[in-house]
Amino acid sequence: MTDSRVEDVLRLHEQMKGQRGTWEAHWQEVAERVLPRMSDFTSKKTEGVKRTEKVFDGTPGLALNRFAAAMESILTPRTQTWHKLKPSDQALKKNTEVVLYLSEVNRRLFGARYSPKANFASQQSEVYISLGSFGTGALYIDEVMGYHLRYKSIHLAELFIMENAAGAIDRVHREFEYTARQAVQRYGEEALPEAVRKAAKNEPTKKFPFVHCVAPREELNYGRKDYRGMAYAAAHICLEGRALVKEGGYRTFPYAVSRYVTAPNEIYGRSPAMDALPDIKTLNEMEKTLLRVGQKIADPPMLLGDDDGGLQAFAMQPGALNYGAISGSGQQLAVPLQIGANLPITLEMQDGKRKAVDSHFLVNLFQILVDTPQMTATEAMLRAQEKGMLLAPTAGRQQSEALGPMIERELDLLAMAGQLPEMPDALREAGMSYDIEYDSPISRAQRAEEGIGIVRTIEALTPLAQVDPNVMKIINSERSARILAEVNGAPPEALNSPEEMDAIKEADAQQQQMAGLVQAAPAVSSAAANMAKLQQTTGAAGPLPA
Repeated sequence: MTDSRVEDVLRLHEQMKGQRGTWEAHWQEVAERVLPRMSDFTSKKTEGVKRTEKVFDGTPGLALNRFAAAMESILTPRTQTWHKLKPSDQALKKNTEVVLYLSEVNRRLFGARYSPKANFASQQSEVYISLGSFGTGALYIDEVMGYHLRYKSIHLAELFIMENAAGAIDRVHREFEYTARQAVQRYGEEALPEAVRKAAKNEPTKKFPFVHCVAPREELNYGRKDYRGMAYAAAHICLEGRALVKEGGYRTFPYAVSRYVTAPNEIYGRSPAMDALPDIKTLNEMEKTLLRVGQKIADPPMLLGDDDGGLQAFAMQPGALNYGAISGSGQQLAVPLQIGANLPITLEMQDGKRKAVDSHFLVNLFQILVDTPQMTATEAMLRAQEKGMLLAPTAGRQQSEALGPMIERELDLLAMAGQLPEMPDALREAGMSYDIEYDSPISRAQRAEEGIGIVRTIEALTPLAQVDPNVMKIINSERSARILAEVNGAPPEALNSPEEMDAIKEADAQQQQMAGLVQAAPAVSSAAANMAKLQQTTGAAGPLPA
């Protein structure tokens, strides 16, 4: 990349930074009250410095952590296989070889994603925290060449994004810092400017700013068809000396960037914390007021008379002896100030604000099933249906903006590393096209209506069956049971396969046949005995005449 093109990248980078200034002030205000450890948007904090000066109530931080945990549990639970791969071609869905291939690919993908070296679960949790606090989260998906996948959540303070004409994020600039030592390890000494090379020898912990730019190839390579002619081009630029230190490309976009919700004509997302900010500020002020009131009640100001000169050294510590504080008639010469505060009302107001903050972070919605465990199966499905409907927009956006591109990127990396099985010819001839079928708790909650329909239909038909038993034959019990099992999240291993069910039915039929023969045996024996007696009586050696 020539110097002029480096300048083009940095000029656009400065424009992106300038357009984000208002957002940074907003994010800083949110972070100081909800996520203090990330409150460095408008100013750099010294490492180890306290950041909780503006936090007086812990409710927002706790609600954010619950939000992130709930998002993980409904979208990407680490203990479940939360998506499957299916062929896009309807004809191939019955092709056993293709189905088994995609199932094996899915299994290997989950193994690579949740490998301890990949660090997916912790980094994805950070993305959910960023979504809840700032409305925008980003996950960088890379690989240790030929060994394993690697994930890294990107702090929003470092991230600058652009949308394409379709509204998808297709250009990312990340501004970050490396120490001189890290820069040499990452890029090699020869690629770095002189100032960085000197610092690596004399001040290895000195930090320098870098920019990682990823954009569609035509925007950075200007149509070149060399080794960098991939779908996306990348450039690493050291701002010290404005030097290009590394250039490369990606076949698939390496950043999975998602927004919680977006306002019209805005690129960055808005978050539950932003919506709750007025309540959070009010709650903090109420907490400060309550602290002052409580302190005055516990340690009130003392009222002294004008002529009580002997009380100048009045002591307030426990066990203190104050001589002269009682008049000759036994009257107290020092009395506490009664401020008339009503603590119960203040606490009720605080509780109201705390509930409002929890509602913004969907805490009450996530706790629907937890708070009412003594429910019937139908009630549980109704609650799950309600949760699915209310969370569908949130889940759908994360699946389309973040999880879909992430899975595409993961499969590309695994395929190029030779870690996937040989593709069947039928799938290759069909264009290697596949669909992602999400099977997370939120996806099953959205299907709860199917289970409710089955249960309600059976309940409605039960009275009719007392009049005409044949009406229940309209229900395919085995098929209905499988649907209910899927809706309720029963693992497939817990269910008998169709082949196993056929074997069970055949064994039951044989058992019933044997039971019938055993039941009929006494009657047959009795008839044979009677026949023998009759033959002896008549003296006939053969069958009786007609």
